[in-house]
Amino acid sequence: METLRRSLTWVQGTALTIGAVLGCGILILPSVTANTAGPASLLAWVLMSLLSFPLVGTLARLVKIAPSAGGITAYVQLAFHSKAAAVLGWIMMGSVPIGVPIIALAGAHYVGSVTGAGNGQITLIAAGMLGLSIILNIKGLRLSAKISTLVIVMIVLLLILAAAVSLPHVKATAFQPFLPHGWFAAGSASVVIFFSFVGWEMITPLAEEFKRPERDIPVSLFLAAVCVALLYIMISFVTIGTHAYGGNGNIASLNMLMSKGIGKSGVYVTAWLALFITFSTIHANIAGFSRMVYALAREGHFPRYFEKVSSKSHTPVRVLIGLGIVFGLVLAVNGALQIDPAFLLKGPSAAFIASYLFTLAAALKILHWRDIGWWLALTAFVSCLGIYCFCGWAFFYPVVLGIAGMMYKKYGRENK
Repeated sequence: METLRRSLTWVQGTALTIGAVLGCGILILPSVTANTAGPASLLAWVLMSLLSFPLVGTLARLVKIAPSAGGITAYVQLAFHSKAAAVLGWIMMGSVPIGVPIIALAGAHYVGSVTGAGNGQITLIAAGMLGLSIILNIKGLRLSAKISTLVIVMIVLLLILAAAVSLPHVKATAFQPFLPHGWFAAGSASVVIFFSFVGWEMITPLAEEFKRPERDIPVSLFLAAVCVALLYIMISFVTIGTHAYGGNGNIASLNMLMSKGIGKSGVYVTAWLALFITFSTIHANIAGFSRMVYALAREGHFPRYFEKVSSKSHTPVRVLIGLGIVFGLVLAVNGALQIDPAFLLKGPSAAFIASYLFTLAAALKILHWRDIGWWLALTAFVSCLGIYCFCGWAFFYPVVLGIAGMMYKKYGRENK
């Protein structure tokens, strides 16, 4: 049987991790959170950046113990056996297949907001990004990782440019009053910001394609965490300092920053930046999720049909084609019904948080309390549990998916 090919280094791993986490949130959330909490939103960005490190540290510790294409499902299986891994796998089925096309649409909408593209063009832009990512992943992770590294370098340079051209316009008076809407508003902003730090787990299913996963993945995680934190805080600082937000409903904060610094041409720079960021996010998530599904099928938690790996590219082609079909359906439904993206994202977001709770619980079971990783896992678990309580109706979305996973595990033909 063909297996995955080891070709990744920590450089490519860092780029893929940054791409998985640094999503469309950086395009819109600095202004959204500033509208909600004023200058105090900067403090919320700093706090949530710091809170991401316990989660990153836990994943880095677990990947050394079980470097598997199953990613977080492998850690849960190690701690709680196969039924729990099946449940988590099915919960993840409700996150990426729906969340990724919505992310693509969000990025395309951002392009539309600065270029005037219509709904049909926006859907085509989203479909183009998804299709290109599927093709690159089918071709092989070595090629797609190199392209992702180039894209991430361009993203970082453009974000630094946005901050640099905005710095001369930063005013101290823009940070006063610091708490115009009180501490509760700052807390609400923190909940929104949390979703800008989702995606760390998508590097772990690539473990079987790293040359030295026990070393390279922890290095990739920590370097990416530092980079992402600095970029988020930097953009939040200049957004507040230049007052690139307001009550007029304009959420294109980066467009406002660029326009202040380099004039009308900033619109086009921002549009390309939005495309780069969106593509890197969906590409890294597709890469990680497809390997996770492959590993789950290999373990019998999903239909065995999906455990097939291409003999030429050593990629899970059947999984990737299946994802492409689901992505097309999501885009079609969205185009027909014009569903609010924020509503659609609630379910996948809750699924992501639930997956973190499973993973962190597994870490608490596997690690000893004297291990620093155990305390990092405990800190992250408490934080995620608190945020999960604010999911509203989406609280039950992972529960339904988990029940489906249990039913498949019990009655699936592969397990009779």
